Amino acid sequence: MDAQRLERLFDVSGRVAIVTGGSRGIGRAVAEGLAAGGAKVVVASRKEDACRETQAHLESLGAEALAVPTHMGDMDGVARLVDATVTRFGGVDIVINNGATALALPMGEFTLDAWNKVFDVNMRGPVFLVQHALPYLKESSHPAVVNVISVGAFMFAAAEAMYAAAKAALLSFTRTMAAAYAPYGIRVNALAPGTTDTDMVRNNGPEYVERARHISLLRRMADADEMVGPTLFLVSEAASYVTGQVLIVDGGLVAH
Repeated sequence: MDAQRLERLFDVSGRVAIVTGGSRGIGRAVAEGLAAGGAKVVVASRKEDACRETQAHLESLGAEALAVPTHMGDMDGVARLVDATVTRFGGVDIVINNGATALALPMGEFTLDAWNKVFDVNMRGPVFLVQHALPYLKESSHPAVVNVISVGAFMFAAAEAMYAAAKAALLSFTRTMAAAYAPYGIRVNALAPGTTDTDMVRNNGPEYVERARHISLLRRMADADEMVGPTLFLVSEAASYVTGQVLIVDGGLVAH
């Protein structure tokens, strides 16, 4: 190992990356990180204005970027996301499945509409996005998928039971994808953030936020930028022998 080889371990320059939920929070931070590393970044999110603004922001950083407004519960939209990526950049090397909905109902008060929305966006959409991208991932020299789940997949979650269950299901699919796609050299891993200072978390109200600051061993929420390093590790050659795994980045929350 020498300095040049070490630097190449984290090199993502020229690779084409799709980042869902990429207009804010963890997704935007990861999109910025990939852009800074020289990747061509396709940002997908539900709101078109936010999506376009993120494209402009990444381009202002010197990156090649594309905004594709996409609702992850819309299977036709998921397919169009891949098609638009390939039309613009010629292929797909990296998929970051970060888009999610945190719709929460307590146990015993579920509705079918809420159930379908949570599982469609948090589990079905990511699985089918990878499936649509599969022909192009097979052609890539450096194919990698990161499914962003949650430490909630490992814990009870009284108020967010559907969200946690969908994320646990996505972890199961992560392991099965890794096994199924390993013959093509495609690595599939999961990132499990703990409580992170994002709009999704702050929308739960100040009491929740204050409580969330103190439940991990580090006694604070993560900044979204703290998910960039772990994600870039998983998609880069630094993790060339890592697949079917989950990287928990939670400040020690699950250690309880």
